[in-house]
Amino acid sequence: MDAQTILFYIFALITVFAALRVVTARSAVHAVLHLVLTFVSAACIWMLLKAEFLAIVLVLVYVGAVMVLFLFVVMMLDLKIDATGKGFWGNLPVAALVGVVIVLELSAVIVHPFSGVKGSDAPPLPEGFSNTETLGRLIYSDFVYPVEIAGVILLIAMIAAIALTLRKRKDARYNDPSVAVHTKAADRLKMIKMPGVPNTDTTDQP
Repeated sequence: MDAQTILFYIFALITVFAALRVVTARSAVHAVLHLVLTFVSAACIWMLLKAEFLAIVLVLVYVGAVMVLFLFVVMMLDLKIDATGKGFWGNLPVAALVGVVIVLELSAVIVHPFSGVKGSDAPPLPEGFSNTETLGRLIYSDFVYPVEIAGVILLIAMIAAIALTLRKRKDARYNDPSVAVHTKAADRLKMIKMPGVPNTDTTDQP
């Protein structure tokens, strides 16, 4: 067993442990932090598979942006973990059964076709080959429409998340743009004439 295989098993165990903690943590903030650890461990596995671009994108996009947004949303919503955690142990047998079925399906699809394939059997890469360049060509040529559809879906999800968390506070002051546009100059500034008051303070005089 070489060093790459040992690292793969280490990162795989960390990923499985962190994923389990996401659904079993009693604090929503702890669940989000364990999800960040899951993404980082998955990125390390992708690095071992020589998919450097996907690993960097996973860390920058999901860990650096999406998960930070999730953390802010969780902290703003002030979720009641006691209420959301009810019925967890009651649904655990069904969830475990579904998890076992998924693992068996993945094993049937992945293990059987690739059981006799080794890393040394892969053809050598040509001189000057770049994963990032090849992936960019495929994204903006053969898969441009799926990428655009995914971008629109993510935009809709972001707008929906903002709309769901938008709440008006009674102690905050808001400006209505429609009212501000229809105001007149006379409504904004009113000139009044007041009589002058003579200065009777003589302390500064010599």
